[in-house]
Amino acid sequence: MLVLDRASGSVSHRQFSDILELIPPGAVLVLNRSRVIPARLYGRRKDTGGRVELLLLRREGSVISLELSGAFKESGPAFDSNVLAMGENESVEAEVLSIGEEGIRRIRLSAESGIDRLGEMPLPPYIHQRLSDPERYQTVYSRQPGSVAAPTAGLHFTPGLLDAMRDKGVETAFVTLHVGLDTFRPVSEDDPTEHAIHTEYYEMPEETAAALTRARAEGRSIIAVGTTSVRTLEQVGDEDAIEAASGQADLFILPGHRFRLVDGMITNFHLPRSSLVMLVSAFAGRERILAAYREAIEERYRFYSFGDAMLIW
Repeated sequence: MLVLDRASGSVSHRQFSDILELIPPGAVLVLNRSRVIPARLYGRRKDTGGRVELLLLRREGSVISLELSGAFKESGPAFDSNVLAMGENESVEAEVLSIGEEGIRRIRLSAESGIDRLGEMPLPPYIHQRLSDPERYQTVYSRQPGSVAAPTAGLHFTPGLLDAMRDKGVETAFVTLHVGLDTFRPVSEDDPTEHAIHTEYYEMPEETAAALTRARAEGRSIIAVGTTSVRTLEQVGDEDAIEAASGQADLFILPGHRFRLVDGMITNFHLPRSSLVMLVSAFAGRERILAAYREAIEERYRFYSFGDAMLIW
C-alpha cells in the first residue's frame, strides 16, 4: 500500500494490514455496501436468430424492469428486434420497451428471477478471463445488489481486519452507491468541465448520517473507502449536519473542489483520463498524484481493480 501525505507530498510504502496501525481510534471508516449483480446477459433475436450480448445498467423498481446498454456484440443487422429469447432452452423472453440515447434499451423479462438465473458477473474491460470464484469480485461487507462493477478499494478488507479495527476503536459506517458502467468511460473532452458525468444511485442511511454528524462535532476523522464512498459523502456533504438521503449522485469532483466531509481515503490506482483519477487529484493535488503514480510504477505496484491500495490523507 502506498501512503500519501497530501499536506507534505511525502510517500511511504506499507502492507495493507498496516491500515490497522495507521487509522486512529475514533475515526469513522465509511464503506460502500453495494453488491455486484450478474449484469452480463446473452440472448438471441427472435426475428433473425442473431446472438446479442447485453450489459445491465440499472434496475427500475422491480427486478423484471431492466435498462441495458447498447454496447453489445451481435451478429446480423442493427439491433431493432422487439423480443429476445434468453436462458436455458430459451425459456425466458425479453421484451424491448424502448430505445433511448446511445443505443440504450429498456427491457422487461418474462420471468421475475430472470436476471439472477441468466446473468454473469461483469468485469472491467481490461480483465479478459472469467473469475474462478465470483465472490472475489465482491467486498466481504456487500449487502445491497445493484452495481455493475465492484467498489474495488473495499476488496482489500477481510472480516478479521474489520473486526480488529472495531476492537481498536475505529467506527465503521455504511453507505450505498451502485457503480455504473460509465465509471470506466474516459473523459475525452479537452476541458473536463464539459464532460457529462454519469449518475449513480446512492443511499445515505440515517444511522450513518448520525454517526458522521457526531464525528464532525467531536473533531474525529472521516476516512472514505473508495471513490464511491467519497462521491456519496460529498454529494450529501454538509459541514454542520449530514442528513439521510437517497437519489442519483451527479457530482463531478475535479481539482478545485472543496471537500466538506472526507479527511482521508483508501483507493486503488486508476485509469488515465478517468473521472476517478480526477477525483483523487482533486483531493491530493494533481502534481502529487502524478508523482505518487510515478513512484508506484517504479516500485512495481499493481494498478486497477485487483491492484494495490493507496491511502491518501
